[in-house]
Amino acid sequence: MFDRSQLRKGTLEGCILQIIAREPSYGYAIAATLRDGGFADVTEGTLYPLLLRLERKGLIAAAFRASPAGPSRKYYALTPEGETYLAEFREAWRATAAGVAAILEGNIGPERRQDDATE
Repeated sequence: MFDRSQLRKGTLEGCILQIIAREPSYGYAIAATLRDGGFADVTEGTLYPLLLRLERKGLIAAAFRASPAGPSRKYYALTPEGETYLAEFREAWRATAAGVAAILEGNIGPERRQDDATE
């Protein structure tokens, strides 16, 4: 059986950075956006260690802000290093997605090259 978690694990960092790039955000809001985007299985046990890792890498910075609905919230914002990393992630993702799509859709491979040669 295919393990989706391994496929998603590599993409979550980039998705989290993109969410934060739009505007600084806090954990619960980031999780909600991920769920809306199809990452329904992302739990706090997955998200918060990722946020901590991104912070330790210097890709995001955290600051507490007052909340009108209760205690202060920890907001995350992209750092300049995070912006660079996100740009590199986007480029790598586009290239990878295009390559995977070409192979899965049968647009590449020995058969396709023979078809191209006969046209």
